[in-house]
Amino acid sequence: MSELVTEYPDLARPERFTQEGLGWVPWLAPVAEADLTEEQRDALIQPARAKMPYFRLLARDPGALKARTLTDVDIFFNTEGGAARAERELAAAATSRHNGCVYCASVHAAAATRESGRREDVQRLLDEGVEADLGDPRWNAVSAASVALADTPLGFGAADIARLREAGLDDAEIVDVLSGAAFFNWANRLMLSLGEPEVPARRAAS
Repeated sequence: MSELVTEYPDLARPERFTQEGLGWVPWLAPVAEADLTEEQRDALIQPARAKMPYFRLLARDPGALKARTLTDVDIFFNTEGGAARAERELAAAATSRHNGCVYCASVHAAAATRESGRREDVQRLLDEGVEADLGDPRWNAVSAASVALADTPLGFGAADIARLREAGLDDAEIVDVLSGAAFFNWANRLMLSLGEPEVPARRAAS
């Protein structure tokens, strides 16, 4: 194994998908917080992200990080019409569950619960997988469309859009749902290739 790659033989790895908060450790060395340049700090967009190894690792390419983060913020926090925040988060959670990204699924499942209050439905997605019945046609359609797009992007088509329309989503809502799914279909692969999740020490010891 290259000396540039860090392994974690004693890492407390999560055993299942969860809505509980997880940590994340990088296999490649991130930029040390004290060594971040002004360009790299600007690329973080949110100063608090300087504490997070994932974003400090991505800061090695500040231009790409800034574009990535501005896209992320616009998809999930733009409140000028479109899908409800809970549905955007559900799209990200379903995509992450399908792709096997435990860390991303935890973050966005928790956000879907926070925004909707539907903890049991969200947990069912995590426990049973993307075929789970989420309680109503609209959420089922959002999950199914997200998974179809993640599974084979070129295979996503008119039938998938029709199901979203039948569930009551308009054009702007469909764009938001698909943007969330598409972004995380990419983001999952980035995170899965750069490190792995861990159970925080305070929970691992309990």
